[in-house]
Amino acid sequence: MNDVLRAPAEIKYAEELDWLESIDDGPKPYSWRLSPKMVRLFILGSERADGLDREVSQKWFGDRSFVERSIVTLASDRGLLLIGDPGTGKSWLAELLAAAISRNSTLVVQGTAGTTEDHIKYSWNISMVIAKGQSRESMIASPIMTAMEQGVIGRFEELTRSTSDVQDALISILSEKYVSIPELDDDNVVFAQPGFSIIATANSRDRGVNDLSSALKRRFNFVRIPVVSNKKSEAEIVRFRTTELLRRHSLELELPPTLLDILLESFADLRAAAAAATSDDDKLESALSTAEQIGVLEDAILHSQFFGARELSAETLAGSLVGSLARRTPEDLAILNKYLHGVVEPRTKDKKGTAPWGEFLEGGRAAIARLS
Repeated sequence: MNDVLRAPAEIKYAEELDWLESIDDGPKPYSWRLSPKMVRLFILGSERADGLDREVSQKWFGDRSFVERSIVTLASDRGLLLIGDPGTGKSWLAELLAAAISRNSTLVVQGTAGTTEDHIKYSWNISMVIAKGQSRESMIASPIMTAMEQGVIGRFEELTRSTSDVQDALISILSEKYVSIPELDDDNVVFAQPGFSIIATANSRDRGVNDLSSALKRRFNFVRIPVVSNKKSEAEIVRFRTTELLRRHSLELELPPTLLDILLESFADLRAAAAAATSDDDKLESALSTAEQIGVLEDAILHSQFFGARELSAETLAGSLVGSLARRTPEDLAILNKYLHGVVEPRTKDKKGTAPWGEFLEGGRAAIARLS
């Protein structure tokens, strides 16, 4: 699948998953393709103490206890709800878990205000219904129902963005583990096979949009994914994602460590300023997540490749940061301008500094001037 824009994890890491499956002699719950220990190893990567013949790359960066609790939950009969701020890697972790356990991470329902019960249960092929009537053949199973029939993991993204009716329908699936089809006289119940479970994600910033009922909360084990605050861990995530980007676009461009440090420090400074702000007008609208940090870097890399000198500069990085984070005018521009003059400018006067903060300052100023 080299010609697809983005291959799912089970395709991207197919060879690695095949190898892990071939050496896995641990006990496997239900229809799992890998044992819980191998699922954890696939996601968090191998260590020397594992004694493997080859290295397994780390794919998700975070506390191993979150991964272990997620795996244990999926081995039970409860659903898993990954909750946290935008950009904390919830969806990526859900995809990796489904890929390792079921070798299928594509049975996904995207929660929105327009999501209906049909999206999590079933709908009908109208032309077949007109021609032959309602039957199992003319029924279109949802991704969740397909996961039930196959005994694999189904995913529900942005659960709190779906309406209460949809959430209530999910309660019966998680409780009863079957779906009734009242339109049919025979073969009118779809039972979940062993191995079926649901991984849902929810943004903590969506609290109040469509809050989960107490009944639905009881059907899930909650795993809260915190914002990455450790600079080393965040650098690993950004470097990992950037390497994937360069490989996907067949780009040969080096990411200078000094520029990565500038990006990390800038986001840390802006997060600190947001935490100290006394009103929403004094905060950037951006969540300042690791995902947005990667987006800033991706924008800068592609701009350098297509319109620059094919090498990343501090000036281009600053322009991408301003362009990506300035969503409100004039509020966000004023916040970024204050940051440049109050934090970045003093750093340019530090003779001991080796990072090109001066170029970063000028690039930021120029970007703000263009947007003002």
